[in-house]
Amino acid sequence: MGVLISGGGRSLMNLHRLIQAGQLDAQIAVVVASRRCKGEELARQAGLGVHVVSYKKSKAPADYSGQITGLLSAGGVELVVMAGFLSMWVIPPQFLGRVINIHPALLPSFGGQGMYGIRVHQAVLEAGCKITGCTVHFVTNEYDRGPIIVQRAVPVLEGDTPESLADRVFQQECIALPEAAALYAAGRLRVEGNRVCILEIGR
Repeated sequence: MGVLISGGGRSLMNLHRLIQAGQLDAQIAVVVASRRCKGEELARQAGLGVHVVSYKKSKAPADYSGQITGLLSAGGVELVVMAGFLSMWVIPPQFLGRVINIHPALLPSFGGQGMYGIRVHQAVLEAGCKITGCTVHFVTNEYDRGPIIVQRAVPVLEGDTPESLADRVFQQECIALPEAAALYAAGRLRVEGNRVCILEIGR
């Protein structure tokens, strides 16, 4: 598994804890951070191999994407997990169908360019939604448009702030992301058009 991060690294560390506890049959081979961040520090403290690839310091978008692809390929990565990754990595053909992302809303609502983090929860509240949640989906080269693997819902409560809603959604992200990774590792995901079928064990 290769994990791409840009911020606090909470989803990365949740995956790491589950792996260490024997609850997720995976190995984090490579961590790529798009900038210096808390997640990078936590990954280093956990003994994970971390690389910082700065978009701003790259010569061109193609150069940036090429650096990331090279690190993932060199690490023998089978599944790429975007865990709060905010830069644009143009996914090459050899990684299509092998990249998943966690989004803090029920896609296709509240997705797209610029919709990330607390902005999403603010938009949910402004829209007057009664239910929100998180989505794990396969990543394509269009923002938040890939086939959906797992969704988990939470209620929007009276008096919620973007921060309180974010906390409740993140609790479900900690379940949904490793669930999707485990389904992928077990070969239980089949994509049919824009729909993901979850296969029964043994099929």
